[in-house]
Amino acid sequence: MYLSISIGFLVLPLLSVGQTITGPFQCMAAGNYNLCQNLWGRQAGVGSQNSTLIRADGNIVSWSTKYTWQNGPNSVKSYANVESTVAKGVQLQDVVSAPTTWSWNYESQSEGIRADVAYDIWTGVPPTGTPASANSSFEIMIWLSGLGGIQPVGSPVTTGVSLVGHTWDLWRGPNTNWEVLSFVAKDGEIKDFNVDLNDFFKYIIDNQSVEPTQYIQSIQAGTEPFTGQANLITSNYSVAIATA
Repeated sequence: MYLSISIGFLVLPLLSVGQTITGPFQCMAAGNYNLCQNLWGRQAGVGSQNSTLIRADGNIVSWSTKYTWQNGPNSVKSYANVESTVAKGVQLQDVVSAPTTWSWNYESQSEGIRADVAYDIWTGVPPTGTPASANSSFEIMIWLSGLGGIQPVGSPVTTGVSLVGHTWDLWRGPNTNWEVLSFVAKDGEIKDFNVDLNDFFKYIIDNQSVEPTQYIQSIQAGTEPFTGQANLITSNYSVAIATA
């Protein structure tokens, strides 16, 4: 569940370890990624958020985001995330593997926090496309955490899906001009995730009528806060795509 605002050509600052970004749509280069604030839903509440690059080394990145949000308990305020600049532009049918590692934790969090920690993967008919745009066909979310009783877009279509050593509930529903597929972890928060995303791609092709000719347009990893205070630390993140 993510929206973006087109702001024309975005000039990213050069990588600077330890740099903090505070602007609502500010981004910065981070190795093979862009670290972005993306406070797209901020007007639904009151609060603030900033994100900090801890380390970037080629395809490995670590970062943090700290926020305080009040009001609008059922509205997403932001999706601070890292987006790969290289793992994209490949048709699902051509993916041999898509290895990813994500280690994260809440350094601090308020009682009753409402937030998820999730991948946001965008596919479409053209090879390229801005997330949440006219070029988007599917938004594939993988929730590693969902606190405070929040729910994805749509409704459950399958429960107890076994993939990559974990069990998931699959939700599906429309959002603007694209379809959202959300895998929600049933076995608690997954704070150390080391898997092949291609297992999810194969599943949605075989079971959710997603065309194998869809292009991966973007792979993002971040958090959607609704309300509460937290400092979320990603100590290690990477994603890649291998083709034949």
